[in-house]
Amino acid sequence: MVTTLIVLFLVISIINILYYLGYFSFATSENNNPESSNIPVSVIICAKNEADNLKQFIPSILNQKYPNFEVVLINDASEDDTLEVMENFLQEDPRIKLVNVQNNEAFWGKKKYALTLGIKKAKNPYLIFTDADCAPVTDLWIEKMAANFNSEKSIVLGYGGYFKNKTSFLNKLIRFETLLTAIQYFSYAKWGLPYMGVGRNLAYTSKEFYDQNGFATHLHVRSGDDDLFVNQAATAGNTAICFDKEAITRSEPKTNFKSWFRQKRRHVSTARFYKATHKLLLGMFYFSQLAFWILLVILLIFQIQWQLVLAVFGIRLLIQYIVFWKSVQKLDELDLIWMLPVLELFLICIQFGIFSVNLISKPTNWK
Repeated sequence: MVTTLIVLFLVISIINILYYLGYFSFATSENNNPESSNIPVSVIICAKNEADNLKQFIPSILNQKYPNFEVVLINDASEDDTLEVMENFLQEDPRIKLVNVQNNEAFWGKKKYALTLGIKKAKNPYLIFTDADCAPVTDLWIEKMAANFNSEKSIVLGYGGYFKNKTSFLNKLIRFETLLTAIQYFSYAKWGLPYMGVGRNLAYTSKEFYDQNGFATHLHVRSGDDDLFVNQAATAGNTAICFDKEAITRSEPKTNFKSWFRQKRRHVSTARFYKATHKLLLGMFYFSQLAFWILLVILLIFQIQWQLVLAVFGIRLLIQYIVFWKSVQKLDELDLIWMLPVLELFLICIQFGIFSVNLISKPTNWK
C-alpha cells in the first residue's frame, strides 16, 4: 500500500509538472508586436441591465486612438435604463450603432441571438468584442488587437483581466483563476490547439462567423458565445494571440462569493461541449492538480517517504513559480505571485464544488 501511494504520487506529479512545463510555451514567448494597420473595425458590446457600467466604460472605447472603427451597442431586453444610456451615446457620437432586442425576442437564443443581431448590424468585416463592464487599460487597445489580423489569422485571443482590490482575498482568487485560464488558453493556442477565448477581449472576422454558421451548433446552450465559438472555429492556422499590455481589458469582478460561484457555474457548464481532445487535456490537468494535493497531504500526515515527497513538491513549486512569474509580468498581475500555493488550493476546492453542484442542476441564463 505504501509503495502504491508513492508510485501514484510520483506519476501524478510528473503529469502535473509536464503540464506546467508545457505552459512555458506562453510564459517564455515574446510578443510579436505586428505592425499597426487601419483596417475597419466594429467593436461589439452586448449589455443586459448595464446602465451604470455603460456610462462609466463606453467613453474608454470611444476615446481609442484608432482612425477607423464603429461601436455596436446591443441592448438585450434590459429592464433598467440601458437603452436610454445607449440612445444618449448614439446622439452624441456618429460612430455608435444601436441594436435593441425586444422582450418578445429575448428568449430565442438569449445573448447569442442578441450578438447575432449586432454582428449583422456591423458594417466592418473585423469584429472586436468586449463586455459592458469592461474598459481597455490604454487607448491603443483596438490598434493592438486589430494588428493581429492578416490573410491567415481570422481569430485573435486577448486577455480580459479584472480590476485589483488589494484588500480583498476574493478579488485575488478571481484574478488568479482568470490568470490560470489565460495561461492555459494562450499556451494551448501556442501548441496549435486553441480551445477558448473570453468575450471580454476577443476578436474575429465576420467571414469567420458566417463560415461557421454563427452560433447555430450551440445556440441551445445559454452560455458559450465566446469559448464555444472559439472551440468550434479556432485552428492552429487561423488563430493569433495578443498579450500586449496595451491590449488588456479589465472589468469589475464579483464582490461576493455567491455571485462569483454562480458565474463560474455558468462558465464551467459550457466545457462539456468542447471538443473531445480539449476536454481530455483539461480534465487531466485538473485531475492531476486535485490528486497531487490529496496524495501530498496523505503522505505527509503519515510521514511516508516525506523527504522524497517534499522534494517533489519543491520541484513542482519551483516550476510553477517560474511559469507564473513570467506570465504575471506579461499580463500585469504581479501581486498574485506571492500567494500562489494558497490561491491554487482554494481554487481547486471551489472547482470541485462547482463540478459537483453542476452535476445536480444546470445554470441557465447569461445574466
